[in-house]
Amino acid sequence: ILAMNLSREKEKNREYLSSFGFSEKKLTEFYQNYRPLGACSEYILSDLRNHTGDDPSKILSDFIDVVPVPLGGAMGTITGKYQAKDKITSSGADLVGEESVQRLLYLSDTNNPYRYDIRRGVLARVAGGGIHFSDELFKNKTDLVQIYLGVIQNREIELNAYKWPMDTLIIATSNIVEYQKFIENKEQAPIYDRCKVFYVPHNTDYKLQESLTGLAIGSKTKTTVLGKSLHEDPNLNYALSVAVVLTRFPKDERLTPREMLQLSAGEVAGEKSIKTLAEIIEELSKKAKINERFGHAGIGQRGLGRSIQQLLSLNETHEDECMFAGNAFESIRREIYDNFPEKKEQEWCLKVLEVSEGLYKEKIKTEIFNAYMNDPDAIKKEVMNYVNMIVVSSDESGSDKIVRIREGNQERPLKIDETFINGVEQRLGLSTRETREQHRAQVRAIYARRVTQDPNYCFMDNEKLKKAVTEFRLNTDMSGAGSLAGALANPTNEENKKLFDRLFGVMNEKLKYCRTCARKTLEFYCKPDGNK
Repeated sequence: ILAMNLSREKEKNREYLSSFGFSEKKLTEFYQNYRPLGACSEYILSDLRNHTGDDPSKILSDFIDVVPVPLGGAMGTITGKYQAKDKITSSGADLVGEESVQRLLYLSDTNNPYRYDIRRGVLARVAGGGIHFSDELFKNKTDLVQIYLGVIQNREIELNAYKWPMDTLIIATSNIVEYQKFIENKEQAPIYDRCKVFYVPHNTDYKLQESLTGLAIGSKTKTTVLGKSLHEDPNLNYALSVAVVLTRFPKDERLTPREMLQLSAGEVAGEKSIKTLAEIIEELSKKAKINERFGHAGIGQRGLGRSIQQLLSLNETHEDECMFAGNAFESIRREIYDNFPEKKEQEWCLKVLEVSEGLYKEKIKTEIFNAYMNDPDAIKKEVMNYVNMIVVSSDESGSDKIVRIREGNQERPLKIDETFINGVEQRLGLSTRETREQHRAQVRAIYARRVTQDPNYCFMDNEKLKKAVTEFRLNTDMSGAGSLAGALANPTNEENKKLFDRLFGVMNEKLKYCRTCARKTLEFYCKPDGNK
């Protein structure tokens, strides 16, 4: 930038740059990103040109040193923020600076642009390629918003005709309520007409939400009020993520909240198509009220943080030294009562919270099945056994119904179990031969498409299939009891007591449960389903 502005004549500057070996193509590329020097630098350079007879080499060798700008997060040169702190006394000087009386005392020429202290403003500090965050842009006074727009449009700070070009990237944020208030003032139309507004919804992918929930929970070790280490239930993240994401979905007859949850995460939702979800999103995007659009309602990330704090404040959490996932629903219920005063929205959030409790129970069913089989990957193996039995043609099996399947670089025998296949499909609600054949054809098509893309694909995103396989195994593999839940709910029997202790031990030793959350998870599993 300095070299492109050394001389008043553009051709001289190009000639000077070419002397360093730059090609015409490279010079053209430089000039595509051309910008002038700031007012202060240009004023000094103008004096140097007059003093040296406009000799670029002499200017550079005798008067100019190129030094690095000190960069650091605490120095405000990388990122700067104008916070929404004091909106009454704030002025344009806080953004772009102002004339400095102290500097005027040391200047002999009153036309020297150095008399303006632009570094007093938050924009100039990050002007060399940093990022400026404008917190609550439309909460600012109108004159400040106008200054912002002038900077965004012209990419320069201008004070009394003096200009300082900027490389700053401005990221503006504002909430919907403040923006609506701003545009209701019709006099401000020229301002918001020049803005490109993005309405950012909450995240509706519960798998991605698990990463965001992990950030909200934090990675530091938490302690009780007595200073003891606080354990985190391995299902806590899932329970919180599913619960908050479900509150963000709209009510629509075409898709249930659970189906929206699955489709938004790229999972299979029975026969429902992603096109249906796309239609709902498109229709809601035309709503005049922003909070009626897809993903703009429900519990946000701040609400999630409050729910986690509520969970941490429970006496039970500190007494048991564990953040139990089952208690997360009560914390979220409290968040709904406290922050959703509208009855209609509150009722919807409470309704989908029950759905999330049901999903949590399905999740712990698979965990308990893994504990029952003494294998952390037991359910994954059972699901793939079902899929492999479906994919392999019955013609390939002999009279013994045994086929060989490939897993990675190895082959293993697999016995086709018709009872297992029929039991799983019965729990999927497939009662007729036609529906079963249609389902099997769909499984084969998914297998052919997904496995070629990812050899490790294991159908664990198909929640209905996973649930059906889990329920079949848990309800039929118990000897002497109707189901595993029934056995665990009746610990008076000696055999059932041994089973409970065995599952408790596996969960504690292999599945990252502590003694508290292992016991409470087993107790939660034994509760009746109700209407969830």
